Amino acid sequence: MRPFATGLTALALFLSACAPTMQAAGPTPQRSGSSISGRALDTTAPGREAADWRKAQPVRARHAMVVSAQHIATRIGVDILKQGGNAVDAAVAVGYALAVVHPCCGNIGGGGFMTVHLADGRDLFLDFRERAPLKATATIFQDEDGNVVEGRSTDSYLGVGTPGTVMGLNTALKHFGTMPLDTIMAPAIRLAEQGFELRQGDINILDRRAEDFAGSPNVAAIFLKDGRPYRVGERLVQPQLADTLKRIARGGADAFYKGSIARRVVAASKANGGLFTMRDFAEYTVQWDEPVRCDYRGYTILSAPPPSSGGTTICEILQVVEAYPMARWGYGSVQATHHLIEAERHAFADRNTNLGDPAFVDNPVSTLISNAHAAAIRAQIRPDRATPSSEIEGGIGPREGTDTTHYSVVDAKGNAVSVTYTLNYLFGIARMAGDTGFFLNNEMDDFTSKPGVPNSFGLVQGKANAVAPGKRPLSSMSPTIVLDDGKLFMVTGSPGGSTIISTTMESIINVIDFGMNMQQSVDAPRIHHQWMPDEVMVEPGYLTPAAKSALQAMGYRFREVSAWGADEAILVEDGGMLQGANDKRRPAGLAAGY
Repeated sequence: MRPFATGLTALALFLSACAPTMQAAGPTPQRSGSSISGRALDTTAPGREAADWRKAQPVRARHAMVVSAQHIATRIGVDILKQGGNAVDAAVAVGYALAVVHPCCGNIGGGGFMTVHLADGRDLFLDFRERAPLKATATIFQDEDGNVVEGRSTDSYLGVGTPGTVMGLNTALKHFGTMPLDTIMAPAIRLAEQGFELRQGDINILDRRAEDFAGSPNVAAIFLKDGRPYRVGERLVQPQLADTLKRIARGGADAFYKGSIARRVVAASKANGGLFTMRDFAEYTVQWDEPVRCDYRGYTILSAPPPSSGGTTICEILQVVEAYPMARWGYGSVQATHHLIEAERHAFADRNTNLGDPAFVDNPVSTLISNAHAAAIRAQIRPDRATPSSEIEGGIGPREGTDTTHYSVVDAKGNAVSVTYTLNYLFGIARMAGDTGFFLNNEMDDFTSKPGVPNSFGLVQGKANAVAPGKRPLSSMSPTIVLDDGKLFMVTGSPGGSTIISTTMESIINVIDFGMNMQQSVDAPRIHHQWMPDEVMVEPGYLTPAAKSALQAMGYRFREVSAWGADEAILVEDGGMLQGANDKRRPAGLAAGY
């Protein structure tokens, strides 16, 4: 293994969701042990909140590791691994468990992506992104005069795409798992039937949509307690979700897409002005594909291809910055920050102009991640000045919701799974179809409501991501795996809308360039620039006052944001020890292994 070197207004709506979430009883494993190979990280704090994260140590385990944003789900994954299941078995079990204990974001009413590295050397990507209803049109979110109707894509049944999670998880299990579906789903069913005790973090999230829950009697009956918000110590029981999960455990994906579950969703959609028919469910498919692949300082990056923009944009940024001495410049330095922002600025302009569902759009991925394109971008970067975004051509992509969740799994044989899935906004549209017990997504909001018209976040979107029947919306979700000479090195990914890309990318360079362990890497303060608006989001502690002043003098405008994202990552040390890191921004999450 190589030694390591030393060295957005809408997005802010996500921040309160980074408070402690659904928590399980029992202590978090103690972090311990030595640092990873390479020279020691300089512990001089670059900013006022640096000391804590720079001292952080990951959870270490010899054989296997699971990291997720929810304690109970992590423990279920570890239990599956201890029973002899592989990483895919555990990933599917975690996915179904999160639908119960992390209902804001874990889901069976949404969709997502899975990147897989198998111990035999195969690398795969599974697309189970939601699809637009077959009756959808490019103008469904506009009135008769062509004006975008506020809330139509986020708060109504028109915003719901055909869910993909059930078919995605079941397909992964069928192809690469070793355990029966009913065994894998049993822990999630038990949690839904018997419930679990709510902690303060649970209440913080549930309270954010309590008023919306009250507007739907079937939701209020489960997610309110006698008409009022839940309190700490009370138990959340979800019998209707348990029934739905039992049907899936018995009948597989067909129970969801061709039986009574789909009929109830379709009936609710029709009753509330939606577009679903049974054909939307019966014809839904998932797709295996090749991950986007690129090299960075001798490591191989495997990430999500379109309809995700994540892997392409991460690789494009890395290709640009690879030519710069990031390790010598150092984390949080003026030069490293300047060149990283400029690479993000150009890559996001390309992302927002060129990418979309490959069934509808010709995606120039190989061009965007090529050495020639990276060289062309570097030629435009001024050594001592910010490049105004107005000087860079491009069209902006969708305002992707940030209430997503990511988890990572590695088993004892070296199989690795990276999963990011979502309902889009917190609890999606905050509605359930009849007595199905699960929340429906508002993923259609990730499409362009009207090309060229700024949305409520001030972002202008392009034609490549316009609504079309059966089309999958562009996403930033970036489940990523890093290899070292073909062997597993890192599993990483995050929620956070468009910040998913920068968060995931920074988790990689923090380790490879700046010599951080996995916990330091995911906890470290972050920056983000997405071309438009032309401002840099920055977390407290990333910049010293002197560095910030120097960058402002170069033309950068900063907006300090307290936190975003929640990277759940695993790193393989030299010698095979696994480092698991739950992002400090998700204090209810857990890294655990054996």
